[in-house]
Amino acid sequence: MTRILVTGGAGFIGSHIVDRYLELGHDVLVVDNLATGYRENVNPKARFYQADVRDGEFARLILLERPEVINHHAAQTMVRVSTEQPAYDVQVNVLGLLNLLRAAAEAGVRKVIFASSGGTVYGTCKRLPITEEQPFAPESPYGISKAASEYYLRYYAAVYGLRYSALRYANIVGPRDTVSSEHVITVFANRLLARLPPVIHWDGEQAKDYLYVEDAVEANVLALERGDDQAYNIGSGRPVSVNAIYQMLVDITGIRIPAGHGPKRAGDVRLFYFDCSKAERELGWRPRIPFEECLARTVAWYQAEVEVEKRCPL
Repeated sequence: MTRILVTGGAGFIGSHIVDRYLELGHDVLVVDNLATGYRENVNPKARFYQADVRDGEFARLILLERPEVINHHAAQTMVRVSTEQPAYDVQVNVLGLLNLLRAAAEAGVRKVIFASSGGTVYGTCKRLPITEEQPFAPESPYGISKAASEYYLRYYAAVYGLRYSALRYANIVGPRDTVSSEHVITVFANRLLARLPPVIHWDGEQAKDYLYVEDAVEANVLALERGDDQAYNIGSGRPVSVNAIYQMLVDITGIRIPAGHGPKRAGDVRLFYFDCSKAERELGWRPRIPFEECLARTVAWYQAEVEVEKRCPL
C-alpha cells in the first residue's frame, strides 16, 4: 500500500484517479480548493483537505502527511482563461507546482506524477503523429505553463532526486467533466441534451486526439512504479474533427439541432494526434476504449444526471 496525495482530486480526471487508487488498496489523500471541482466527486474512503496548491497551508500538509507519491492534477486548465489572464495561469500552474516541489523535496516524497498537456505543449506540428521528441512550441500561455512545469520537474529530479513522470494528455473525455471546462464534447453533448444549438468554431475541420478518462487513469496507475524521469504521450493516436464529433453526438442522442458557427479561438491547434508507442513500450500502457464508445458512455452519463444544468450551467 502506497500513501498517495492527489491534487485536484475533486475534479474530472483527478476524482477518477482517486477511485482507482483506492480500488487498488492505496492510502489516498485528496487536496482540492473546489474552485472547479466538486466535493461530491471525492470518494468517501479518501481523506479530503480543502486547500490551494499556491498556499503555505498546502506545503505544510505535504510535510505533515509525507506521502510517498504526489499525483498533481490541480491546475488552471482552460486555454481561453490563460490568454485572458496569463499571470493567473502562471500563479496556479507554475508557482503552484513549485510550492509542491519544494515541500515534496523536503518531505522526502519519492515521485510526482504530473498532468501535462500534449495538446498544447507541442503547438502546431508538421510531422505527425507527434512523438515525445517533438520540441516544445506552445501557442498559448496555458501550453507555456505546462512546458515550463516539465522543465521544473527535470530540475528537481536532477538536483534533489525527486522522481517524476509527466503524462502529456490528449483531450480527455468522460463522466464528471463539466461545461465550465469548455471541452468540446462536454459542451456539445450538454447543449444538445438541453435542446440548444452547439457552436462550431473555426470551420470545424480542426481535429484532435481524444482519450477516454478510464484509459488515462490506467496510465496514472502504471506510472506509480514505472517511467521515472520520463514524459509520455497519453492519447488514442486517432484524430477526430469537431464536425465529426457534432455528427456523432447527433446520432447518439437522436437530437437534431443545426449547429451555429463562430470564429477561430485563440490557442486553437489545427491538427494533432499522438504516437504513444513510448508509453506502450516503457509503461505497458495502451488505449482500450474506442472513440465511439467514449462518446456513448459520456452521453449516457449526462443523460442519467438529474442535475445537468446545476453541475454544467449553460
